[in-house]
Amino acid sequence: MTMESTTNAYPALHNAMWPGLVGKGPDSEPPIDLDTMLNLTAAAKVDGVRFDGVDLFLSLPHTDIDSSDDDLARLAEKISGKGLRAGSLVAPVWRPTGGGSAMGDEAERGRFLTQVRKACRIGKKLRDLGVRQYGIIRIDSAASPAEWAKDPAGNSRLIAQTFSEACTIAEDFGERLAAEGEICWAGMHSWRRNVELLEMVGRPRTLGFQADMAHTMLFTMGYNAPEDRLLPDDFDWSQSERLAEAYAQMAAALRPWTLDFHVAQNDGTVKGAGSHDKTGRHCQPCDPNGKLDIVRDAGAWMRGADGQPTRAFQHICWDGCMFPNSAMLDPKTWQDVLRVMMAVRSAHGWN
Repeated sequence: MTMESTTNAYPALHNAMWPGLVGKGPDSEPPIDLDTMLNLTAAAKVDGVRFDGVDLFLSLPHTDIDSSDDDLARLAEKISGKGLRAGSLVAPVWRPTGGGSAMGDEAERGRFLTQVRKACRIGKKLRDLGVRQYGIIRIDSAASPAEWAKDPAGNSRLIAQTFSEACTIAEDFGERLAAEGEICWAGMHSWRRNVELLEMVGRPRTLGFQADMAHTMLFTMGYNAPEDRLLPDDFDWSQSERLAEAYAQMAAALRPWTLDFHVAQNDGTVKGAGSHDKTGRHCQPCDPNGKLDIVRDAGAWMRGADGQPTRAFQHICWDGCMFPNSAMLDPKTWQDVLRVMMAVRSAHGWN
């Protein structure tokens, strides 16, 4: 078959802008500005295919969470002028970016909710401006598993209460929220704890899960939650089929909740950079140390138990954080990323 006959039109392919910021800073490499990230994304091309859009980080030095309507009009014009559109938006809910812990005191939780409200306002405005037709507002608990472990039941209740209040805010703006589970987030540090939390909130039309292929792979290994591990401590990574089975088991539990999907690769280690807590190590799609079969394992999220594409996502997004700036600024990096995104869509997308 030719490439043309096997390539699906949907879902749209996006690139994340926040790898220009996450793990960068005073104790690491300098951030990469939004214009540079947009230009690299717009320039990538493989077999005539380009990225359809970008997912945005609503925090300086990229996009000010307090952007005026005029600021957002300029942003929309900048994105659309490069032939791109906006998709999912990351709400800066953490203490260093003006937010607060979702299981903190009333003041902290209030700051968390303020950031959600501001992000939802931006999301609606970008929809009104015509540059955004789909996507969610991304949140997490903005607290650590170590803090959570001091009172697991009580802290999970607080997070669920905060998330429920966030849902009410999102509904006022016609937005949906997705909580990204990672081993570094309180109450979201294992696949089982994520399901419990989403069930406690119980508002699936408004709050769902954001699945990142790299971060969720760490769930199978039991980092920060050994009681929920699906692979043994001494797992032999050459057993690719066993990894696929554990990965599919984990994804099956979270897939009914999943509203937003990140294609990514992981080398099976954890790391942190700059101010970013230890989390799953993203690596480049062609990294020989990558443990996932990206195209195969994307199917655990994009196909249902019946084997058919779920069509749950109008777009999918590449997420590759904490790459060195030398890789981020190399056009070949984004061609490689686009090529694997196209392969995922070809395998699990639709027309």
